Parts: sequence; structure tokens; C-alpha cells
Amino acid sequence: MTRLLVVDDEATVRELLSATLRFAGFEVTSAATASEAVAAAAEEPPDLVLLDVMLPDMDGFEVVRRLRPIPVLFLTARDGKADKVQGLSLGADDYVTKPFDLEELIARIRAVLRRTTGRPNDVLTVGALALDAEGHQVTRDGTALRVSPTEFRLLHYLMENAGRVVSKAQILERVWRYDFNGDTSIVDTYISYLRRKVDDQEPKLIHTVHGMGYVMREPRS
Repeated sequence: MTRLLVVDDEATVRELLSATLRFAGFEVTSAATASEAVAAAAEEPPDLVLLDVMLPDMDGFEVVRRLRPIPVLFLTARDGKADKVQGLSLGADDYVTKPFDLEELIARIRAVLRRTTGRPNDVLTVGALALDAEGHQVTRDGTALRVSPTEFRLLHYLMENAGRVVSKAQILERVWRYDFNGDTSIVDTYISYLRRKVDDQEPKLIHTVHGMGYVMREPRS
């Protein structure tokens, strides 16, 4: 059974979520503080952590660093754009703000679990570039490359859509999974990061299609 860890200092929230998620078929444990969460995850790692940002003993943004590579979904009243950017850039797999719809939350949980418990040996390749989704590893010409969790998700999305142009709006929806209110500059920023790390040699694999978006493909001969 899929195990979830709910981390929130409000007892009513923990009780509501635990009861709802158990009814949905999950095994649920809970923690009221960051230290309890880190200890619980170390003792028996869950499949996904639902994590509040505002905890009494430690900021949730610091907790997510200590929990990786365990998948994390932030569930918080901190709904500012900067908070969302920070949380997802640190490697969280989704960011849901309070108040939330329980059906939508369960759907998001299942979506994260589908992405983070992919098929064994799920390796994508474009030219000499390879991405191992299960092993969370990227190589080019056999050399391992270091990428952040957000860069990994972006690269995965580009590679699974290799040969197809994807718009910045599509990338925001699939990689960051929330609305930037039309601000797509973060996509350009992370594309630039990726190019410096995985596309700093010939042939170039990440291409800009002006006015449309980006496409990953080997150069046409």
C-alpha cells in the first residue's frame, strides 16, 4: 500500500487529511513538527510527503532539503508567487495552497506518485543524451551530468516530447504545475541553465522555435 506522511502543526488539518487519504486507499502517518517528520521519514521512508511550509521548529523549505529524494508535495497557506517558486525550485514535486479541494488534492497526489514511481529502466534518449527516470541520472556520451530536481523535470518533459515543439505555457503546466499568471520568464531561465549543463557541445539538442516554444531533437541532416 502507498504510504503518505502528512506534516502539519494544526491537529484538525492532520486529522482531516489522514481520514480522507485513508478512505482513498492510502496508508497514512502524520507529524506535527519538522523534526518529527525527518525522524519518521528516516525510520520508514514514505512514498510521498505532504508538507506544510510554516512549522514551529523549522521552515518547510529547509525540511524539503533534508527529505530528498523522497517526493514532496507542499500543502500550505503560503500562496505567494515567490514562495511557490522557492518551493518548486528546491525540488518539491507539487505546491498546493490552502484552502484546497480534497478531490483535487487526491488527484494531484496520484499524479505525483505516477511521475515519481515510474516504470523500471525508464530511460529516455535523444542522440548521445540519456535520462534515467528511475535512477534520476542524466548522461551525455556516457558522462554523468549534475542537474537540479527542477532541471531534471524540465529535461524529462522535453525528452519525452522529443521532436515536438512545446510552448512555454505547456512547460509551466507540466513542469511547475501551477499558474505563473502569464510570466513565462522562468522557463527561459531554466532552459538556459539546462543548455549550459547538458547542451554545451555539438550537436545542440535543445532548439528555440521563435514565437512557439522549444523542441528537443537532433539537428536535421
